[in-house]
Formats: sequence, C-alpha cells, structure tokens
Amino acid sequence: MINHDVRVYRSEENLQRQDQLAWKMAEVATDTVAIDPEVEEMVINRIIDNASVAIASLNRGPIVAARAQALTHAPTSGGQGASVFGITEKVSPEWAAWANGVAVRELDYHDTFLAAEYSHPGDNIPPILAVAQHSGASGADLIRGIATGYELQVDLVKAICLHAHKIDHVAHLGPSASAGIGTLLGLDTETIFQAIGQGLHTTTATRQSRKGEISTWKAHAPAFAGKMAVESADRAMRGQTSPVPIYEGEDGVIAWMLDGPDAQYTVPLPEPGEAKRAILDTYTKEHSAEYQAQAWIDLARKLYGEHPELADPANVASIVIHTSHHTHYVIGSGANDPQKYDPKASRETLDHSIPYIFTVALQDGAWHHVDSYSPERAGRPDTVELWHKVTTEEDQEWTRRYHSLDISEKAFGGRVVITTASGETITDEIAVADAHPLGARPFAREQYIHKFRTLAEGLVSPEEIERFLDAAQRTASLGAGELDQLNITAAPGVIDLADAPKGLF
Repeated sequence: MINHDVRVYRSEENLQRQDQLAWKMAEVATDTVAIDPEVEEMVINRIIDNASVAIASLNRGPIVAARAQALTHAPTSGGQGASVFGITEKVSPEWAAWANGVAVRELDYHDTFLAAEYSHPGDNIPPILAVAQHSGASGADLIRGIATGYELQVDLVKAICLHAHKIDHVAHLGPSASAGIGTLLGLDTETIFQAIGQGLHTTTATRQSRKGEISTWKAHAPAFAGKMAVESADRAMRGQTSPVPIYEGEDGVIAWMLDGPDAQYTVPLPEPGEAKRAILDTYTKEHSAEYQAQAWIDLARKLYGEHPELADPANVASIVIHTSHHTHYVIGSGANDPQKYDPKASRETLDHSIPYIFTVALQDGAWHHVDSYSPERAGRPDTVELWHKVTTEEDQEWTRRYHSLDISEKAFGGRVVITTASGETITDEIAVADAHPLGARPFAREQYIHKFRTLAEGLVSPEEIERFLDAAQRTASLGAGELDQLNITAAPGVIDLADAPKGLF
C-alpha cells in the first residue's frame, strides 16, 4: 500500500489532477491487476449475504415503497435493464440500485467495516450489480467492480473520519461505488475521476438520520448514494465534469465539511499492480443489529446460559457496559437519546440501542431479526424494567482497540459489570463477535449459505433457493449477459405489487 498525504490547497496553488485523491482513486479503479482467489470467494459470499438480507425484508415498508418507485422507471433501449430483488420485472439500473439498496440495508444485517469512520461496504454491490446486469457484463467483470468498490470504501474509512463532523458515512460510498462501476465498465481514468467527484459531491449529508427518533431514511441513505453513483458514472461517460479538486479544494469537502483548511489526512491505496484485498478486512453480521451490538448479543447469550437468573429484573441492581467511544455515544446511553429507552420506539431506533439489545438477548438467549424488535417484545414489562437498569460508559482502552489498525487487536466489544440485587458482581468481556474472522465461530461459505437458507425459508421456493445458490457460487464463470441469474424471486403470493403506496410516478 502507498500512503497518500491529502490536505487543502488554495486555488492559486493549482493542484494537478494526478496529485488529487480522486485521481489516485481512479487509478486504482483502472488497474487491471488480477483478483486473488480468496477475494473472489469473499465477493461471492457477500453477494449471497446481500441477497439473504434483502429477501428477509421484501415486505417491509421502505422496500415496498422503493420497489414501487423503481417499477415506474422501465429500462431504456440503451441496455437490458436491471433486476429488482423478489420480482421478475426489470427497471432502469439507477432505480434497481435504489430498490435493491434499500432492501439490502433495511434490516441492518449485512457486512461492516469500522476504523476512523463506519461503513457497510456491501452497499457497493447493488449499484455495481445493477449496472452489470444492464450493460450485459460478465461475472468476472462484476467481481472486479465489487473488489474496487470495497477497496476504496475501506481505504477511505481507514483514513477519513466523517462522523466527528456529523456527516453520514455514505459520503465514502458515493465515490467508491462510482469507481467500482468504472472498473466494471472498463472506463478510463479521466472518466472515473469525474464520476468519483460527482459521487462524493452528491452524497454528503448529515448524520441526523441516525440520531434521536431514527427514521426509514436510514435504509434509504446508502441506496440513494448507490443511485447517485450510477447517475454520476452515466454523466461522466457523457463528458460531464465534477467539482475539482473535490477533496482538496479550498471550498471543498475537507475544508468546509471535515477537519477544515489546515487538515491533513493519510489515505492508504494499493500501489500499481497490487491486488485489491480490502474486502478481506470486512466482516458480516450473524445478528440483525448495529455492528457494535454483535459482540454484545453473543456475550448476552453466554451469560443467559451461565446465569439464567439475570433475566429477572428483580435479581439485578444495575448493568454497566464499559465499551468504546462509538458504542457509548452512538448506540449507548451516552447518546442522551430518551428514545433508546422507549418501548414504543421505531425498529430503527431499537436497532441503535445497546441497552435494549443487550436486555433482550440476556432474557431470551437469542436474537431474531423480526421477533426481537416486535412492539410486544419491546413492551414486555419485565424487559422494560431490566432495560432501564442498563447503561454504558466509555472505556479508553476499548476505544483505543476500536481504532487500532492492527486487525489482531481491533475490538468492537467491551466489559460488562452486573451488580445483582444481593450486591454480588458478575463481570465478563468480549472483544469481537463470534462470527468475526477472529471470533469463536468465524463465518465461512457454509455460514453464509445457512444464513441465506434461514432467511429465505417460506419466502422463496426450495427450487429457487437452490438455483440462486448454484448461480451465485458460479459468479466468476457467468458469461456476458448472464448476471440476471443473481436475482432471487420470491414465491408466488409473497409480494403483492398492487398493494404499494402511491406517489408522483
């Protein structure tokens, strides 16, 4: 990897294109280095993972609305169109990216990478796959495009913090997906450079979508970034340009939205001829919850088996979770969001409440993507009582490990101290989720397939499940125009297209 220093330049300094971060990212995208076998395997795992979580959410409100919007935009004669999860109809690729992006993100159940910033790199797949289907690309083309999307989003996430300035993490997704589309289509460096600039410029937004009463926009935000990436690539291919320099300009993103005119970042990017391996640093979710909750669900399951008496609030005086800055201030009591303790809060809000999640997992010894969030479950009196005894505190050592660039010590958990009603103290800790590559039960192909089968059961016919899994595992050998096989169709009667909200289109 090469570390690139990035800072703000005054206009009169005339920073040359080849010295701009967006250009260097575009050069990574145009590098035709071979895909490593383990990267190919992981790309396929994540294609399966995305499809599994999308299927599980097909009848949730945000997906129904996004799908209805997409269906009003038929493909043009310029391409084959792209598939929408669950149905056979095709739509224009930017709208397939929109509908599928919402489906993938809705349950907060796919992959993650956390460093200086947060991210869900699997959000790159819907827009890149949509363009691949529309353009008649091959499976090998798709894998190269996805590898680029993951590489550049992870590299940005390692270097540039957005959340400290209340900018949503999808500001790293717009550029990475634009670049991934460029790799997929074999575009030149100049065109990808312009697409990256537009992809960034159009996808910077505040983090209010993840604060207080969290709305359905949380699922729409990455889908919007993916849709903008498709449109940015299209405009760049037509010769349209972007703000330059988009990162380093004196009125650019860094100067006015991030660390300011005196800022300096160091962004690692692969050197020419170096394989794009960043996807191997990312990790998926066993549970449908914010990633920082994954390890805590696993620890709560363990405590459920060892101390079943803790499920009764009468036996517990307090539960204090000592954890990282992010977990405490974003999904913990440090956020000072009363909604995080409200049994009538939205699913999106409960998904970002570690006090709630830890309580339910401690009482149930399990986590379910639907049942654990139901109003009946959240409103159970014994749950509410125990839930309000759970608080979080930042621990500097867990914060340090959270931000460590050493994968072997990077951690997303912490230590829990439970004081019982009798005054006894029970202490335990966990560093990473069981499904993490360094966890107790790391996810491999077998686990991705099991997750898919579990979530598709009852929603997809057995024959369609087997067909999709066979096609997905053969992605690398799928020829030009065969990528529609990576769509998954719901069983008859699962989706009622007529029962969708009406809008403008």
